[in-house]
Amino acid sequence: MPLARIFCDNTAVRVSVYIAASLDGYIARADGGLDWLTNHPVIPGEDFGYGEFIDSVDGLVIGRHTYETVAGFPDWPYAGKPVVVMSQTLRALPDDHDGSVRLFSGTVRALYEQLTAAGHQRIYLDGGRLIQSFLRSGLVTDLTINRVPVLLGAGVPLFASLDQDIPLDHVQTASYENGFVISRYRTIPDSPVI
Repeated sequence: MPLARIFCDNTAVRVSVYIAASLDGYIARADGGLDWLTNHPVIPGEDFGYGEFIDSVDGLVIGRHTYETVAGFPDWPYAGKPVVVMSQTLRALPDDHDGSVRLFSGTVRALYEQLTAAGHQRIYLDGGRLIQSFLRSGLVTDLTINRVPVLLGAGVPLFASLDQDIPLDHVQTASYENGFVISRYRTIPDSPVI
């Protein structure tokens, strides 16, 4: 099936990506390490738009590796938001965080249809392989990418091969004194595939 451009339908769920990547396009070290994200000067009071973004979503879909990483944080970062962990290999979650986390092992399209039927308006998508799967299925509506000024040389790539081009519309780019450059893009509905 060609990339579906179904998200122009007002009943469809917006699927949004907000993610940090090294300048060479990695979202984690090969071992999943994120230490490179904290090696930059802190700007007091600056959250790089994350607070506004997370307030705008009514649920999250994360991959297994992302779940395992954030489940190890001292505090669950998604309190008050329903979270779906998409995995073909997990059979149970060690913690459902007060009933707010569930496991899903079906297809990307089936999950999207469930989220739409449940009335979700905007979903935060996180996890490299998961983002790639949703992109290949034509279901990502917008991306916010924070380019962090570091070269990792290897690791978990943000993007992988696609079956076809995905045209994007640049919305905004902002740069920060610590070197972060954050760009926002929208996928272009109903555009011809290039």
